Amino acid sequence: MPLLPPIGAEIPCSMLAINTPLQIRTSLVTVDFRGGIKQRVDVNPDDPINSVRLRTVGFRMSAELPGAEGEGGGGSITIEQNDVDVDPKTLLRVTQSFPPKFETIMVLDFAMTIQQPGGGEPLVLTTKDPAKIIGQLTQYPPRGDLYQLQNPVDLIDDDKNVVATIQKFPVKIGGL
Repeated sequence: MPLLPPIGAEIPCSMLAINTPLQIRTSLVTVDFRGGIKQRVDVNPDDPINSVRLRTVGFRMSAELPGAEGEGGGGSITIEQNDVDVDPKTLLRVTQSFPPKFETIMVLDFAMTIQQPGGGEPLVLTTKDPAKIIGQLTQYPPRGDLYQLQNPVDLIDDDKNVVATIQKFPVKIGGL
């Protein structure tokens, strides 16, 4: 029985990142992101036997910003795939056949839209460098497995200034 998913399969997974620390300018907030990702399985030409590439064909998560008491909320944050993943860098590889163990290194470029309360123009930021989220799994697709961010992710404005940083991204993927 093959351990890796078939080439061409599209795999949707739910995502939940609770207590995510996010630095926006001088403020540190903690938010809960909810959403999902869909990935299409591609051949990995570097190691076609033990691994596959995963092309992200949909990625979106959102969170509510904490608001001051009595103000009825502090706005919202949406992170969404920047563009179609033309060069899939996400890797799923078998690290052990029996019992099965996998490692996934998700590479994600995305835009973050911060909508402040009271309307006004939303703040739109993009990743300075792609986020790398790593998971050690016992099955694929994951079923509520915890992935961790390899390094903090800086988000920049149109002038290339770092405006926000996702410091940690403890995200549970699948089966939620």
